[in-house]
Amino acid sequence: MTHAPVPTRRINPVYPMKLATLVGLLILVLAPALAAPERPRVLVSTDIGGTDPDDFQSMVHLLLYADVLDLEGLVSSPFGPGRKEHILEVIAAYERDFSRLRQHSDRYPSPDALRALTKQGETEVAPYAGVRRSTEGSEWIVRCARRPDPRPLHVLVWGGIEDLAQALHDAPDIRPKLRVYFIGGPNKKWSPDAYHYVATHHPDLWIIESNATYRGWFTGGNQDGEWGNAAFVQRHVAGRGALGDYFAHQLEGVIKMGDTPSVAWLLRGDPAQPFQPGWGGRYVRAWTRPYVRFDRITTAEDRMEHFGILELVLPLGAGAPSEPVAHLMIENQALIGHVDDDGAVRFRFSPKDAKTYRYTLRSNAPALDGLTGAITAVSPSPDLALQPDPARPQWWTDDPSPELAEGVHHGARTVSRWREAFLRDFAGRFDRCRPAGGTPSSSAPL
Repeated sequence: MTHAPVPTRRINPVYPMKLATLVGLLILVLAPALAAPERPRVLVSTDIGGTDPDDFQSMVHLLLYADVLDLEGLVSSPFGPGRKEHILEVIAAYERDFSRLRQHSDRYPSPDALRALTKQGETEVAPYAGVRRSTEGSEWIVRCARRPDPRPLHVLVWGGIEDLAQALHDAPDIRPKLRVYFIGGPNKKWSPDAYHYVATHHPDLWIIESNATYRGWFTGGNQDGEWGNAAFVQRHVAGRGALGDYFAHQLEGVIKMGDTPSVAWLLRGDPAQPFQPGWGGRYVRAWTRPYVRFDRITTAEDRMEHFGILELVLPLGAGAPSEPVAHLMIENQALIGHVDDDGAVRFRFSPKDAKTYRYTLRSNAPALDGLTGAITAVSPSPDLALQPDPARPQWWTDDPSPELAEGVHHGARTVSRWREAFLRDFAGRFDRCRPAGGTPSSSAPL
């Protein structure tokens, strides 16, 4: 198996000395590397059961590696119908495999322990302010971050960023303890106001904003034979215990697992150094977070960076009712407008693709109702990687270098290059669940 290179400690030259002394020094130097690795603290915020079913697959992967992680929270933060019951559904499958998993490691948490740390987060997108109210999920983030533990708390955001935004708003003192890996892209599209709050009010947050790099988990890399997205499930997953069968019934038995790079980041590589290679990708310092504002209806000639934030500020005009309502209809979203006291309505939108978006306004304000417009989103220039934002010293994002893209997905090759390695390891994890007498995969898991 090929692994990401691990940074090594540079040792000063050793002058000739007695063999025993030299051996003693080598033991001192190598002891940290020989010691058992420290388990990272992990809290996951997921939209499982919401608009994208791939989180079911990622949750199975997470639980199979739960013995090498210190899981502290599983927060349901969905768009749409997802709820914490969907997390509990995966835990129920885990419970059926638990006795087999414990034969391989006594560090697997009990199903009841996992249920105890499963919390319900925000179920609606944030308003214009970016925050609304505390939730069981946001309060749990605060509680975990404030624990007297010297290790950072890795918050893996697989869906909406609302609960993280609310936690930072309610308890800004937790920020230094957090290490955030945000699966952005489409999730920013659903959480533009919460994201904007985090980006503007907490620029010194330690965060990886993976808008496209994560796609390397299921796009590109070695997909020949058993490593194909469907073939892998058939060969190495189906029939491997309750978790294997549960996984195989998701997404018609095809791998997506777009959120899993956030976990893989902690498995292979150096989680403290995003610029180093690893299973979760490699990232660059973020440039100024793209944001544009227009005080008019835009046209296709207007440009913005995709994954950025567009803000439209439009006057309600004459004849507006006392309680104006306005929606911006764009793709599959109906964005709710925020009405200001100064007689304007505001919308925020984040485009997840480089293309032209067209929109229509629906409003009880006659001056707005029926208006149409457009905005063209474009890919960032590779030169932006050389212009890190000094106001965001710990903010990381996709490398826009063309040679690291998988098609249109910037940075995705920094994940896909490891595809066979991380899938071999994943197959070995599923073998832990297989019934006695089942055929093992030719892999040995972490």
